[in-house]
Amino acid sequence: MFFRNLTLFRFPEGIEKRFKQLDAQLGEHELRPCGPLELQTRGWVSPYGRGESMFALEQGKLALMALGGEDKLLPTAVINQHIAEKVDEIEKQRGRPVGTRERRKLKDDALTELLPRALARPSRLAGYLDIAQGWLVVDSSSRKAAEGFVSALRNAIGSFPAVGLEPEESPRALMTEWMIEGKLPAGFALGDECELKDPADRGAIVRCRRQDLAADEMREHLTSGKQVTQLALTFEERMRFVLDDTLTVRKFKLLDIAVEQLDKGDRDSAKAELDARFALMSGEVARLLAAIETTFGVPRPQSL
Repeated sequence: MFFRNLTLFRFPEGIEKRFKQLDAQLGEHELRPCGPLELQTRGWVSPYGRGESMFALEQGKLALMALGGEDKLLPTAVINQHIAEKVDEIEKQRGRPVGTRERRKLKDDALTELLPRALARPSRLAGYLDIAQGWLVVDSSSRKAAEGFVSALRNAIGSFPAVGLEPEESPRALMTEWMIEGKLPAGFALGDECELKDPADRGAIVRCRRQDLAADEMREHLTSGKQVTQLALTFEERMRFVLDDTLTVRKFKLLDIAVEQLDKGDRDSAKAELDARFALMSGEVARLLAAIETTFGVPRPQSL
């Protein structure tokens, strides 16, 4: 269990008491199966997997959670085919076309008929709280999915004043400067991937992979006015990732030097393995978050 993406939120001090009964609060909003006429459901599941009753893996001031989901698979083509068959049947009986209003009713009837027979696809979205430092980290690069996680957590604990990052320093400007000058903050080094955009409406976009980002041709793009919107980086030679201009961390991967200590432990269960991996990952990510906070100016919000 290592996160592959990090969408970040911050929350203020003074709300620690809201997490005192976190496991029980999440358990009250456990995932339930989709009903016959429901398209989807969301609810909390155990980070340890099926059959486990613990909804929050808590380690000191850290808490790992998993938001489960079920989504009915009902392709538009299936619905349209069902409606077309009904329309043909009615038109043959009446000898005249089916009107717009009746087609809408046929669509509603189709959903009512087909939904109970549709398959449900399960999903799972992990995230964790760093209560001491005021971070919520969600394993997704999708802002919509991450906001859904926040909303579900807010619903479970009553209120949760988490906000997206609003950096004091422009990520685009800073990352562009790094590539032009070749000077990065301590601990950071350029990777081999980037996305450059012309800020003008409908401007050019350049995407590079397996590219020397310090090459002259890359600087030419930047001196002509393009800006960095995604940049591959390594941090302290312990992790690599792609950072975008919203400070979402994509393609996150811990390097061998960071994970080699996992081989030294003697863990005799899947639970113990997850505990160890979460402790390792959260510790490494904490170093990165501290650097992001300092570099881009994203301090913890003021206390309530």
